[in-house]
Amino acid sequence: MMTARSYLYVPGNAPAKLAKACDRGADALIVDLEDAVPHSGKTAARAAVADWLAQGPSGPEIWVRVNPGPAGHADARAVVGPALTGLSVAKAESAAEIEALAALLDDAEAAAGLAPGSVAVMPLLESGSAVFEARAIARAPRVARLQLGEADLAADLGLTPGPEGMELLWARSQVVAASAAAAIAPPVAPVSVEVRDLAAFRQSTEVLARLGFVGRACVHPAQLPVAHEVFTPSEEALDAARSLLARYEQALATGTAVCLDEAGRLVDEAVVRSARRVVGMAG
Repeated sequence: MMTARSYLYVPGNAPAKLAKACDRGADALIVDLEDAVPHSGKTAARAAVADWLAQGPSGPEIWVRVNPGPAGHADARAVVGPALTGLSVAKAESAAEIEALAALLDDAEAAAGLAPGSVAVMPLLESGSAVFEARAIARAPRVARLQLGEADLAADLGLTPGPEGMELLWARSQVVAASAAAAIAPPVAPVSVEVRDLAAFRQSTEVLARLGFVGRACVHPAQLPVAHEVFTPSEEALDAARSLLARYEQALATGTAVCLDEAGRLVDEAVVRSARRVVGMAG
């Protein structure tokens, strides 16, 4: 299955938006029970999202962003069901938190009649402490991908990112490396509030793609086509990757683990891994 190229945030307390969310064209949705919902409305939003999921929405992956701490455990119990892909865990700080949530999900899945391990977890790293714990969090049970919450992270660090956010390069690279070390999917690129200047949104998305992120969290449907274009390999790139893989397989059949590409450059397993990733992104 193709790795999701877009994750569209949808407020959990907005029934009209929820009703249309699956038709927006996103590869995945993140239904938000955290920042988008005021404290006074969290119980009602939790119930509303649980009811919506019980109706069996289909199409994109469906993730629910749960609150930190005990409230998040209550969120998780309420929303586990067949329509749920996983939980986006707001303000994740440690592997121990994810382990506790994973244990809760074991029981919730059994109660819902789901196969063990059906519900994935996507921790959202939003502090300096969380970034330093990224490797341990990435290795925690059920973790499928990481996501970086740069607005909260910037506030925690006291820095002001520029248009491309390169002041956060170290954190971005840390999360990409932690994901690779844990052998999970590459992290989801952070949100951008740029919904009118889509050229600027494209530029920052391309920067994040070069850094190793795959897919981007989006706050508006207008951002989706850009995210899809950036994270969908071109036919030219696909043809080149497939040609390289064919050459490599032919070389292996003759008893050698190296070959030359069409331009005469050396190809070995490291180069082949990148080509496999390109092909994999095409689904």
